[in-house]
Amino acid sequence: MSKQFLITLLLLTFTLILAACGGGADDSSDTEGSVDPIAQGEKLYKQATIGSASSPGCVTCHSLEEGVSLVGPSHASVGARAGDQVPGQSAEDYIRESIVNPDAHIVDGFSPGVMYPKYANELTDEQIDALVAFMVSLR
Repeated sequence: MSKQFLITLLLLTFTLILAACGGGADDSSDTEGSVDPIAQGEKLYKQATIGSASSPGCVTCHSLEEGVSLVGPSHASVGARAGDQVPGQSAEDYIRESIVNPDAHIVDGFSPGVMYPKYANELTDEQIDALVAFMVSLR
């Protein structure tokens, strides 16, 4: 085999490997190619650690099963309940405040000071928006 043929074969193989590694469709995207915030929030929620300082992920302390409480209350149907917690406050605002200021609203039966307090500094606004979108979708 000639040297030119081997180089061509090597470049073709490398190109095929690169094509296989990237450029595929993301199931969490909408038709315009932007990321679905609910899917992004669900992914973040279910990670063991999130944020810039590897903070504990939501799933570490909260269940998505009705009636199953871990360290914190269950988040099953939280999107349906959140808008009724504080008069005049939307579900989105209630959930956002609960993430960035965890002791603002303490669910009956749970103690203040237990939820990780630094998400406001360690998560980006986009990550918080995505978590809020996911949690509001839980109905």
